Amino acid sequence: MTTTASVDPAKLDEFVGRFANDLGAVMHAATILIGDQLGIYKAMADGEPLTALELARRTGIDARYLEEWLSAQAASGYAEYDAESDRFWLSPEQAFALTNENNPLFVPGGIEVAASTIRDLDLLAEAVRTGRGVPWGEHHHTLFHGTDRFFKPNYIGNLVDAWLPALDGVVERLEQGGSVSDVGCGHGASTILMAKAYPRSTFVGFDSHGPSIDAAREAAIEAGVSDRVTFEVASAKDYSGRNYDLVAFFDSLHDMGDPVGAAEHVRQSLADDGTWLLVEPYAEDSRADNLNPVGRIFYSASTLICVPNSHSQEVDLALGAQAGQARLRTVAEKGGFTRFRRAAETPFNLVLEAKP
Repeated sequence: MTTTASVDPAKLDEFVGRFANDLGAVMHAATILIGDQLGIYKAMADGEPLTALELARRTGIDARYLEEWLSAQAASGYAEYDAESDRFWLSPEQAFALTNENNPLFVPGGIEVAASTIRDLDLLAEAVRTGRGVPWGEHHHTLFHGTDRFFKPNYIGNLVDAWLPALDGVVERLEQGGSVSDVGCGHGASTILMAKAYPRSTFVGFDSHGPSIDAAREAAIEAGVSDRVTFEVASAKDYSGRNYDLVAFFDSLHDMGDPVGAAEHVRQSLADDGTWLLVEPYAEDSRADNLNPVGRIFYSASTLICVPNSHSQEVDLALGAQAGQARLRTVAEKGGFTRFRRAAETPFNLVLEAKP
């Protein structure tokens, strides 16, 4: 049992400082979502310094609330402040990250994902206590919307310009007219981006969550690609089609109960010279090497979203969001793939290529 006499005051102060930072971050998260939902950030996107009253006139929002909200943004580094004029504004960098979800970086989407786990707290606590699984569809609906908004900017910034060109011969195949399966496609952001970039190819997105497929179909119509993109409800082990030139899994394999079974189905659905693109959260193979700010995000998400989803499915391998390249290679090899390499990476992603 730890006693007061055994506590190092300097280390305790350091821990309290960490707690204060975390508490501030959690409290601030709701103000970010309010700013996003009410369009306050967008109203400040031009960078013009404004008082709370001036911003109230611009937005129609109560000035007193805005005074506190703006102060919270400035205290958190999400807005700039000039004490002499008592005005607030967004820097170009802040506006870039806070106001446009089609940018390569969009902050509110990630915060929305995190907020969904708080809404699911009782459900998740019971799952952790009992070991039961939590299927994707049992989560609060904001998880699905937030996941789309969180991952889409990353795909915009990397998928067409960096990840696909890093694969052996895939871009040439898609330019000529290939066939692509996007498994675990969610709301279809990755599928639609590829379809817009390669109009000669055809694309099918699969997801086991029916409401996400409905949203993907609507998104395809809105994007003007529904003539060459279809979406179907299916799991990674029973999706339809054969001889795909490319099968893509974006941030989905580690959530599956039977990733080896999924890999076997990918192998069967690919053309003989086809490619499996596997994008997973960045992780080193050693747990100790993942105990850092990025690993903190992924281990937390894994506890609350990824492992519960795997626990709800057959086999229940529960790879988790920090599986690492070595474990993913083992999954691919057990699924029948003989060639496996890291094609690209970002601070948040491993981009892996598997070949038969």
